[in-house]
Amino acid sequence: MSSRPVALITGGARGIGLGIACSLARAGYDLLLNGMRPEEDVRGALTQVRALGTTVEYVSADVSVGADRQQMIDAVRERFGRLDALINNAGITSPGRKDILDAADEETFDKVMGINLKGPFFLTQLAARFMREQPAADRRRSIIFVSSISAEFVSVNRGDYCLTKAALGMATQLWATRLADLGIDVYEVRPGVIRSDMTAGVTDNLRKVTSYAAKHEARFMKLLIEQNEDGGKRRNAARKKELEAAEKRISELSAIFKRLYEDSVTGRISDERFTELSADY
Repeated sequence: MSSRPVALITGGARGIGLGIACSLARAGYDLLLNGMRPEEDVRGALTQVRALGTTVEYVSADVSVGADRQQMIDAVRERFGRLDALINNAGITSPGRKDILDAADEETFDKVMGINLKGPFFLTQLAARFMREQPAADRRRSIIFVSSISAEFVSVNRGDYCLTKAALGMATQLWATRLADLGIDVYEVRPGVIRSDMTAGVTDNLRKVTSYAAKHEARFMKLLIEQNEDGGKRRNAARKKELEAAEKRISELSAIFKRLYEDSVTGRISDERFTELSADY
């Protein structure tokens, strides 16, 4: 049995998962990383983590498949003899980002549900059973579900994705309640938009929004100053009309920012849409 704590990270060779792997390596963990790609395609990531002085194993497996989930737990058992942390990080976005009314279909729905929800739920079951078999540890064991702000924020062209992330919130509560007496802590993490290969399109859109906001910040602040500058010194009808016009324009700008942000997060924004929204400002 390994003398060091051991963590299993699904989706651990890229994006958020790779970042977690590096952090845990620095904290003294040995690691088993999982991903869909063959090991030769992730050698760069494995080398990066191993350079931090930790033992790293890799298992190519599909978390949505029962036999593959068992393969991961068997690999941890055989290589390390213990498991101290499971990080359920693997996930996919909604293929094609299909509108829930006009285009969503059962095939892609089932695929997203399998990887994002069924997989981590039943991998947690296997991992918790293995943790229960182990002798008492010098630290509490833990299981982490990496969810998303999409558990709460609506994206009508990623309905399946949003549903899985919302369901992971309940899965966290269920497992936390069931495993508390076993000394296994269960947590959910809900990241926002994180720069990675999976979110490249979204981060590009957010960069557009940021650029637009910066361009118009001076104008926006000028309107705010005009609105508040009076300080009760001038109360004539003309000044009141100016302030009302400024307040209306501030409200319009706020609505523009909100719509641009929502379209960026959902991935629906296009150059034409961006131009349409910002043309008058």
